[in-house]
Amino acid sequence: MIELKGITKVYTMGEIEVKALDGIDLTIKEHEFICIMGASGSGKSTLMNVIGCLDRPTDGTYHLDEKDVSDLNDRQLADIRNKKIGFVFQTFNLLPRMTSVRNVELPLLYSGDSEKERKRKGAEALEKVELTDRAKHKPNELSGGQRQRVAIARALVNDPSIIFADEPTGNLDSRTGLNIMALFQKLHQEGATIVMVTHEMDVALHAERIIHLKDGKIVGDEQIENPKDAAEEYRLAANLEEDGLKDAIVKHE
Repeated sequence: MIELKGITKVYTMGEIEVKALDGIDLTIKEHEFICIMGASGSGKSTLMNVIGCLDRPTDGTYHLDEKDVSDLNDRQLADIRNKKIGFVFQTFNLLPRMTSVRNVELPLLYSGDSEKERKRKGAEALEKVELTDRAKHKPNELSGGQRQRVAIARALVNDPSIIFADEPTGNLDSRTGLNIMALFQKLHQEGATIVMVTHEMDVALHAERIIHLKDGKIVGDEQIENPKDAAEEYRLAANLEEDGLKDAIVKHE
């Protein structure tokens, strides 16, 4: 699905050149679930921007679904993003005055879908993330986890080939983060290809493969034989919280 060869990205800041990516070779197969890890400044966000067609490499070649996208113009890149890629961000990026379903439908406005098709696809995407009952709610009426689910539904609405998630649990508490990771694992089991950026190893261990970056280079590429089960971890966390509450009530009595 994704093949990078010799990808380099150089930013010029006055007379200084900063090499954010330095000769990246990477292949991602269809239906993989991978995490990209690295310290701040390692190049992980730059790599996400390049493979997500948000930015062009300075040098090297990038094939997405066997098509060379390295030298496409802005309009062509936007078309690929709209048809093949779904994005999930740490900050949700929902429009505050729009309902959940309207936020989910936004990418369809650029696809030329009719209003009837937008409503159908928006409802189906919310159903996939189990938020049908919050379709008419605005972002300020939702919890952090629910807002992230709306953002994931928006990423799914165009039936993309690949989902990119940039620190999707970064603004969530640990229990809600597990709930979101359980959703990503469910989507992966249903056939989605997922590339996630994170700096948390606990999050990365839910994926099948972890790519480690340092100074713009890949320094590690490991397969995870037994990824952690986020749904089971979430159930255990919920049970512990419930047991703790019961103990507190008994002590109070």
